[in-house]
Amino acid sequence: MHEMSLALDVGRMVEKEMERHPGRLVTVGVAVGDNAGVEPSSLEFCLAAVLAHPPFAGARAVLTKVPGDALRLDYLEVDDGRPDH
Repeated sequence: MHEMSLALDVGRMVEKEMERHPGRLVTVGVAVGDNAGVEPSSLEFCLAAVLAHPPFAGARAVLTKVPGDALRLDYLEVDDGRPDH
């Protein structure tokens, strides 16, 4: 399944980013182009499976549809334990 491979790649990218921004991962934002060759619902399902296991502690994936062929890690929401300013 193509989308599972992509979800695992997103997981690896998230792990690298979490090394630089420690805390509890809350949300993983992924931009998916309408011409990216990806089935968004399948990718969302696969991301949920990847994010259900450590070190992600049940973070949720949010897919944003964008024009073109983009497929990118868009943002991470991390709870670092500090109150918002």
